[in-house]
Amino acid sequence: MSQTATTPPLRVLFCIGINQNFFDLPKSEIGIVWTAFSGMMADMARMPGVDVIGNMDDDSHLVGPSDSWPWTCYVLADVDTQETVKAACNLFRTTMVGEYALWRYAKIEARIGRALTIRDDVETAG
Repeated sequence: MSQTATTPPLRVLFCIGINQNFFDLPKSEIGIVWTAFSGMMADMARMPGVDVIGNMDDDSHLVGPSDSWPWTCYVLADVDTQETVKAACNLFRTTMVGEYALWRYAKIEARIGRALTIRDDVETAG
């Protein structure tokens, strides 16, 4: 990652929801979506400027489509710029699942913040 001590990375939570189109597929056809989804995750992790910290999948406690919170899965990453965040989200448009893009079966929303630290302008006790 190309960050310096003066420009900390953006802490990004990518929230991913699986939509009804996925659940409408016959079970025998969901493997192609899983393969494309895995490829998208690998492509995101390999993007310059993206440092994936971890991910969490909650398909055991959330069964069925998720169009908002709670999401089906999450990826937490440090990302160098908002343009890189946008490019990571764009993987849902460019990752193909047969003749369709991945966004037919899933959606992504990025929440951008910073790592939780005490700011320099805050006086601490001690």
